[in-house]
Amino acid sequence: MTRTRLILLAAGGSAALLLGAFIFQFFGYAPCKLCLWQRWPHAAAALVGLLALALPRITPLPLLGALAALTTSGIGLYHAGVEQRWWEGPNTCTSGDIGGLSSGELLDKIMNAPLIRCDEIAWQLMGLSMAGWNALLSLALAVVWVLAWRAR
Repeated sequence: MTRTRLILLAAGGSAALLLGAFIFQFFGYAPCKLCLWQRWPHAAAALVGLLALALPRITPLPLLGALAALTTSGIGLYHAGVEQRWWEGPNTCTSGDIGGLSSGELLDKIMNAPLIRCDEIAWQLMGLSMAGWNALLSLALAVVWVLAWRAR
């Protein structure tokens, strides 16, 4: 496969995943903080793809695309782990520990809790949440970016 086609595939894949996130949001699956964090690297990868196509002589650009894809993959893996309760997520996005809180502190925690929590799975397919799918698909896109870089 040519470098141009690989870049189109990788950048288009990020754009498609970003579009998919917006479609899910349109159908009522509001994003949590970690969901939003996963979107930015996809936007960056799509932009890098446009730059790499417009400026083909700048050969390291696909490596920036790979870095963006690896970044969103890492955030997706972290988010999937938070959803599975393998580790804690950000305090501003999860239920957190409520043991030992006074009634006033507990009420304050409830009143300041986010509407969409990062530690709840809103949708899943074949046992993987959206964050898990993002982690896997973005890792595959990172491989495509590296193949595009090597095809220089």
